[in-house]
Amino acid sequence: MNTAILLIGGNMGDRVRHLQEAVALIGRKAGKVTMESALYETAPWGGVDQPDYLNQALKIETPLQAPALLELLLSIEREIGRIRRTKWGARVIDIDLLFYNNEVITLPQLKIPHPQLQNRRFVLEPLNEIVPGWMHPILQLTVAQLLEACPDPLPVHKFADAAH
Repeated sequence: MNTAILLIGGNMGDRVRHLQEAVALIGRKAGKVTMESALYETAPWGGVDQPDYLNQALKIETPLQAPALLELLLSIEREIGRIRRTKWGARVIDIDLLFYNNEVITLPQLKIPHPQLQNRRFVLEPLNEIVPGWMHPILQLTVAQLLEACPDPLPVHKFADAAH
């Protein structure tokens, strides 16, 4: 079995329901979801004018290799209703593959660890809740250390309205 760390998020429609649907589909199709962070409400990244996001970190155990897992996650996004239009645009669901075991993978369609995760508080806050000691295989810093050094000033708050 392989361990993968994911970040799911979205800012369109029923945000909580879309995240719950993503967790259920990931658990049914990709492997066992072994940890889930709380839901976090976050400002949109990249200085764009759009609704706030809900984000959640997941740890899963999967038999799939990283490229196959990525393809499955993209198909789950489409199943929930994701249509890719613009970079950093509003979205129903986004599923990012952040870490895969302790591997460094560089393929045209897949870079692991996710190249920008250390610069994004909305990624690091939920990650720090479930895997604070996870070591970034390139930077050789833990998630907790990355969060402490994160330059991103955008606010990230636990979502109080989550009934999950």
